[in-house]
Amino acid sequence: MSEIVVVYELDKPVTTSSSPGTPSGEERSVRRVHAAPAAPGAPSPTSAGPRTLCGKDTFSMETTHWSPSGHPGASWYPAEYASLVCPDCDAVIET
Repeated sequence: MSEIVVVYELDKPVTTSSSPGTPSGEERSVRRVHAAPAAPGAPSPTSAGPRTLCGKDTFSMETTHWSPSGHPGASWYPAEYASLVCPDCDAVIET
């Protein structure tokens, strides 16, 4: 299989405010962790292709800095997100 890029499907933004007088920001938590093939011809191997392995559009997803090839013997996803892994993406990688 070609290079895999890990992408995060994020929840809708939640407005946060850190303190009075400080502009509020938007915080988005990770809803699901997906795998996508690297974009063909992209200058960086961390550029995801247009669809995840389960078929979802990657346009609104956030690319991570986690690289499975950079962590031999580890899972394809960051360990702290094990409970959020897309079962369909995981099944494709396992085959």
